[in-house]
Amino acid sequence: MAEPSKVIHIRNVGHEISENDLLQLVQPFGVVTKLVMLRAKNQALLQMHDLNSAVNVLQYYTSVQPSVRGRNVYIQFSSHQELTTTDSPGWKSDQDSQPNRILLVTIHHMLYPITVEVLQQVFSPYGYVEKIVTFQKSAGFQALIQYQSRQSALQAKNSLQGRNIYDGCCQLDIQFSNLNELQVNYNNERSRDFTNPSLPTEQRVAFAQMSNAAAIAAAFGGGLPPGVTGTNDRCTILVTNLNPEKVDEDKLFNLFSLYGNIVRIKLLRNKPDHALVQMEDGFQAELAVNFVKGALLFGNRLELNFSKYPSITPAADTREYAGSNLNRFNNNAVKNYKYCCSPTKMIHVSALAQDITEEEIVAHLEEHGTIVNTKLFEVNGKKQALVLFESEEQATEALACKHASTIDRSTIRISFSQLQSI
Repeated sequence: MAEPSKVIHIRNVGHEISENDLLQLVQPFGVVTKLVMLRAKNQALLQMHDLNSAVNVLQYYTSVQPSVRGRNVYIQFSSHQELTTTDSPGWKSDQDSQPNRILLVTIHHMLYPITVEVLQQVFSPYGYVEKIVTFQKSAGFQALIQYQSRQSALQAKNSLQGRNIYDGCCQLDIQFSNLNELQVNYNNERSRDFTNPSLPTEQRVAFAQMSNAAAIAAAFGGGLPPGVTGTNDRCTILVTNLNPEKVDEDKLFNLFSLYGNIVRIKLLRNKPDHALVQMEDGFQAELAVNFVKGALLFGNRLELNFSKYPSITPAADTREYAGSNLNRFNNNAVKNYKYCCSPTKMIHVSALAQDITEEEIVAHLEEHGTIVNTKLFEVNGKKQALVLFESEEQATEALACKHASTIDRSTIRISFSQLQSI
């Protein structure tokens, strides 16, 4: 296998497959800077903006067979580390694409939130900005910016490409879009039509996702975990195949709060092995589905899908968590996103009493399974512990049952550790 490269080699590219088809195949993972169609060989070369984007493409398509227009295509790293004009007379890059009055802007190393207002301030000096639409993709935070004239867009691209909005971060990566006109339905924190200030604002819970964009980008290093698109806007999850004898709302809260703040949870009385879990936004719901699907809890393998219901209606048989101080993402969202992973055999226990002993920790957790090893340690003067169980199922049960429980008058926090051994 060739060494990792920004350049991806695609085989079995039939004549019915267009350049746009190939762009759509990989654009969820990052910006494509160059494209070479080798028609005579039924092949193509794509250069991603950075190595990490290319690696994400390859990792994803090792488990999912890529198909374009009903034809299976085959993806590998190219032996080229960079594409140049000498590689093929037909290569197409952004620099050669037709100037357009709409720019596609990707923001790399986004450590601070970027709003519609910030983008207007940055791009207005080059001409009248008519419309802005922002969205979250695997490539990171992106925006489409429509100028009144093509000349303004060209001047903005030439002046701003590669520059940072803030010192040392929020780097602009600018291409011409192939869209002719931006459709803006709402004037809010995600989109704005400056030519039509009377548009409605549309309030949706999923918009919390955009305010989280900076934390998400910082936590995941600008990319997203494999399988996570960052585009889901459905906040409610249907969890099935639960063990109704042992599961309750608080145990589900303890598990799902690893992936975001919980609004409310409802156990379905007419289907005792079903529950609805409403997360704070669509991105957090997608993380939960991605990482918890297939996990074992109390002997049952959990099935997770996005619910057709946008939210859970408050009622006597629903449990409210929206204002709970036990929600993990109220503070330090970056750190909590970093902890997101599928269940492991190892749990990390924090907020422990200063005089706690390993024996007390074991006594508190051992009813949930065989504890193979423990380690008590201190970080910034605060006691923490690692506890290794014999299986992921045992560790998951311990987390579901004992997160937010009390040892020696301290309310402990439990998350999964990605360490393999103590």
